Amino acid sequence: MAEGKKLIFIPTYNEVENVERIYREIQSLALGADLLFLDDNSPDGTGKLIDELVAKNDNTFVIHRTGKLGIGSAHQAGIKWAYDRQYELLVTMDCDFTHSPSYIINFIRHSDKADIVVGSRYMKKHSLATWNLFRKFLTNLGHFMTVNLLNMPYDASGAFRLYCLKRIDRNIFSLIQSPGYSFFFESLFILHFNKKNIFEIPIELPARTYGTSKMTFSDVWKSFVFLSHLFFRKTFNLKSLQIK
Repeated sequence: MAEGKKLIFIPTYNEVENVERIYREIQSLALGADLLFLDDNSPDGTGKLIDELVAKNDNTFVIHRTGKLGIGSAHQAGIKWAYDRQYELLVTMDCDFTHSPSYIINFIRHSDKADIVVGSRYMKKHSLATWNLFRKFLTNLGHFMTVNLLNMPYDASGAFRLYCLKRIDRNIFSLIQSPGYSFFFESLFILHFNKKNIFEIPIELPARTYGTSKMTFSDVWKSFVFLSHLFFRKTFNLKSLQIK
């Protein structure tokens, strides 16, 4: 197990059915890691439940926001919080059990090999076996476009990652513009463009355990528009992708 101060970051919105269980499963791994939740004022009481966990556990923290401000901005807030408190390893993941906590050990185990460890849905043939055809189509289309427009071979649209913060200049994250789902492929592309070492490990993604997906058709459309925008940044405005 890699040494260093570790943080696991989980953004939430209407995850009251999942948050306590995912907390217990992560704690059972005995990682020696702290947990940070970020809740966007969930109307189902998720934030209140997290407050109860925080009150009972010294290694658990929460950021409360006033409403849904975008999944990308949530990750930016979590990354900033981790840098400000000098964490060396940061794992980011969803709360809905599409990201199994059991993989975290493998992420940390590979953290000495790369600056970013990415959970890939494309290294195993049947990793999306339980997803419906439409969601598979959108995911595969997004992967095809990031590979071909950005010349980046990784699974770029997933949130299940490990960042080795001690080896990544925090100013890189200031180059990221997207507050929404586009954050994931934009951030990985900018890290890749700035010659950060990226390593993939295979993961399988089941359907959500409880609740419904937060992604809307509007999010999908905005992501494809932003991908085109990022392609033009790559082609015509390289300085906007580089740290000084």
